[in-house]
Amino acid sequence: MVILVIGVGFLLLVIAITAIDTQSNGFFTQKRIGQYGKSFLIYKLRTLHPKTNKTSFWGRMLRKTKLDELPQLLNILKGEMTFVGPRPDVAGYADKLEGADRIILNLKPGITGLASLKYRNEEHILAQQPNPQLYNDEVIWPDKVRINKWYAQNRTISMDLQILFYTLFPVSFDVETFMGKR
Repeated sequence: MVILVIGVGFLLLVIAITAIDTQSNGFFTQKRIGQYGKSFLIYKLRTLHPKTNKTSFWGRMLRKTKLDELPQLLNILKGEMTFVGPRPDVAGYADKLEGADRIILNLKPGITGLASLKYRNEEHILAQQPNPQLYNDEVIWPDKVRINKWYAQNRTISMDLQILFYTLFPVSFDVETFMGKR
């Protein structure tokens, strides 16, 4: 009970700081594509100031620590997401999957997954590209599809526990080696 009270208190403090920092209610919502291609509203903590569209120090810290993902616990409670699975994408990606790649849509999206671990620093990778959108569309997105398709075909409870561990404790983890061992 004490741990729950501390956890809720921590969450409320983070939300309050985020609201003050972004001069908003502290939340960001966006339509994402979920299981079976159905769209749903994902919840996150706002990391961009709505007027300036710039990320503050607090917003960068939330993204780096992945604390901006905490409100997705509501998506889990609503049955739209799970802890481990392919990350839900905006329209124009997952909803456009074809053929055997559509197996990914059979799964509930997750807060974390194998592709999330491989691309933990996706923002940094994209920031170094001359054309980030093109790099995402031609390199990162196809690789995420490959990884998520493999996950959909090979997932186990043990694998999910390992993914959760490496998400919470970001020590060195090679997704390609992990996939090759299975």
